[in-house]
Amino acid sequence: MNSEQAENSRKLKVLITLLYYYPHPTGLTYYVQMFAEELARRGHQVTVLASRHDKALPMEPETHNGVRIVRVWAPVRLSRGMILPSYPWHLLRLMRQHDIVSIHTPMLETALVSVLAGFAGLKVIPTHHGDLFLPEGLLNKAIVKMMYAMYAFMARRAPCIIGFSDDYAENSYYLRPFRDKLAVVYPPISIQDPNLENAARLRRKWQCDDGPLIGFAGRFAHEKRPDLLIKALEVINRKYPKTRIIFAGEYNLNYENTWNLQKELVEQYKSQLIFLGLIRDKQQMADFYAACDVLVLPSNNDCFPAVLGESMLCGTPVVMTDVYGGRVPVLLTGMGKLAKSGDWQSIGRTTLEVLENRDQYIKPKDFVAKRFSLQDTFDRFESVLLEHARK
Repeated sequence: MNSEQAENSRKLKVLITLLYYYPHPTGLTYYVQMFAEELARRGHQVTVLASRHDKALPMEPETHNGVRIVRVWAPVRLSRGMILPSYPWHLLRLMRQHDIVSIHTPMLETALVSVLAGFAGLKVIPTHHGDLFLPEGLLNKAIVKMMYAMYAFMARRAPCIIGFSDDYAENSYYLRPFRDKLAVVYPPISIQDPNLENAARLRRKWQCDDGPLIGFAGRFAHEKRPDLLIKALEVINRKYPKTRIIFAGEYNLNYENTWNLQKELVEQYKSQLIFLGLIRDKQQMADFYAACDVLVLPSNNDCFPAVLGESMLCGTPVVMTDVYGGRVPVLLTGMGKLAKSGDWQSIGRTTLEVLENRDQYIKPKDFVAKRFSLQDTFDRFESVLLEHARK
């Protein structure tokens, strides 16, 4: 066995830290869960340190799919974040038992993690999931500045920073100052094959006559701009007046007021809107994608939306706004079209273009899967940890 093979066969004790973990239903949580469980399958010892975000969750550590989960008391919420009084003690204790720390940003505790890792003799490898943008307001503005300052303190000391694309890194206010440390690793994109019979049943249930179905997968949050998609119906209805938009995701969020602010717009188009709420089951999500004619994501900003890749793997083309990072899946595959960011008329016209020429945007599943190679993603992530772990 040569030195490279020996390094690749080495088994690590990996500490992963983030705010929310399973069973919290977000793209970031799902991303971390996939990596954590894959590392465990490869024989590494993996511990996740996260908040006890729900009082129904156990107080004692538990193991889920080979990953040990330690949840920390979280008595105070601050916007999307939490105050974790006992976090430093748990963090330092666990660091002494592990070889490397994987942290997922944005996260308030980044500077603390960096300082304590120095005491424990560990390297911290951040994975950046997207710059922090919050709705207008003095409190939110202060939170954004504080979060970046904590991140920058950690990033200057990190040997490597994992980002999802060069396109995002070149434009990100978080990543751009540290471009020399960037390792590009695509997010893990995987989904079951859709049940076409069930997808057809869903189409019959949701359709109005033979009108097209437009999917939206994500939170009804300001940064996702669901309001722009609803407004785009004014353009789409000129050609397809029986169109319906199917929303899959949480819509009445407890940390921002987007749902209430858009109630008048929702009421205006209520006959064309269907809200499914959060879908936790991946098979149900696959069937949702397959039932739709196009998936539209009109975000103001997005790092690398996994839902675009999932939709493509299920045979459904996409429309994405032309924002850095978010446009990468479309550019990689050609399985969709880009609309102007913040422009509901452009989103409407672009969606019409895909609906009217849908076959031109559909690519074979194998083609899409190669562009988002799950094996390559896992290998790259593991190799970064192996390179910087304590020997």
